Amino acid sequence: MKTIRELQEMIHANAINKGWWETTRPVPEVLCLIHSEVSEALEAYRNRDRDNFCEELADIAIRLLDAAQAFGVDLNNEIMRKHEKNKKRPWRHGGKAC
Repeated sequence: MKTIRELQEMIHANAINKGWWETTRPVPEVLCLIHSEVSEALEAYRNRDRDNFCEELADIAIRLLDAAQAFGVDLNNEIMRKHEKNKKRPWRHGGKAC
């Protein structure tokens, strides 16, 4: 099984090889691409299309890992750091409904 770091490197290398990083892409553009995959997953869910829903979740992860590598973020470390922070938070912190 590959580590998150290995996946970042592999996915970003593929994106470069496919021509998606010929120039530096602005952060807002990349975030919009991640958001578009989230919207596609929502539509698949609404249409009760489980296969497409699963594929769109993978697309979200691929876009995220690509962005992390492109912008020099060690996503594995950041996830673990944030997880430790979340473990210390109170039950349903922030008063949010969900």
